[in-house]
Amino acid sequence: METIRHVPVLTNEIINILSLSDDLKLVVDATVGLGGHAYALLSTFPDIKLLGLDQDETALEIAYERLKPFGERVLLVKSNFRFIDDVVKNHFRSVAVDAILFDLGVSSLQIDDEERGFSFNKPGPIDMRMDREAKVTAFDIINNYCIKDLSDIFYKYGEERYSRQIAKAIVRYREQKGLIASTAELVEIIRRALPAKIQRQMGKHPARRVFQALRIVVNDELGALESGLKNSLGCLRSGGHLIVISYHSLEDRIVKHSFKDWEKEGIGKIFSKKPILPKREEIEGNPRSRSAKLRVLIKS
Repeated sequence: METIRHVPVLTNEIINILSLSDDLKLVVDATVGLGGHAYALLSTFPDIKLLGLDQDETALEIAYERLKPFGERVLLVKSNFRFIDDVVKNHFRSVAVDAILFDLGVSSLQIDDEERGFSFNKPGPIDMRMDREAKVTAFDIINNYCIKDLSDIFYKYGEERYSRQIAKAIVRYREQKGLIASTAELVEIIRRALPAKIQRQMGKHPARRVFQALRIVVNDELGALESGLKNSLGCLRSGGHLIVISYHSLEDRIVKHSFKDWEKEGIGKIFSKKPILPKREEIEGNPRSRSAKLRVLIKS
């Protein structure tokens, strides 16, 4: 596991933003993952203590090994970031933190492990749980939901224009051949549901939006994000930074509108009106960063 290639996104930009902060001591990495951002922050700011959250036990084990050199400056906790306020209160007591970082989306660990079922490019079980103790998997949804419910999921959470065609194809396949067991099987059903001309027009993998939608629903990603952002506000001190990296329009819309509302209410001030994007050099070195958008709110 330690050999997994992990490149954190927009790290220099985050460090530059936090370098403007006075008296940076307590930082929460709400999505610590494999510890890439945490390692950079702990190395750059030698006086900080960092609380890292993640719901993926395997990721936490890797982060623990990576961050061992920082000793007692690091505390890692298995938790969904929607409960960030409870975790902070339990471990930092009444102390308000100086910065909170959310790096949304799927980690390299999850994408590259075919057994997790996140990737449409790798054959494996249809799982997609970030927390492997969670009860509902993508397999359950694909094999039990009706055409309407599947179509609604693909359209709402994947913004898939051909959601109904794909949903019909999935249910028809189930009726004719039984349970859909693997990601490869699901990808092939999606391919057959869409004419070649439509697939060419898509420009990207035809299963991309369906897999995104399933992952979002399995992990309640948008609900967790709304709760996590809201609950973060009570943890931040005045002048503290709430930093969020999103990777698709549904996430970014929630972050953007939340920050705008809170600025109108006088709760915080938006650091940059437009999202901060990766530079060309970063995208060339790490193609997965190309869709990243960074937004920052400074609490009033």
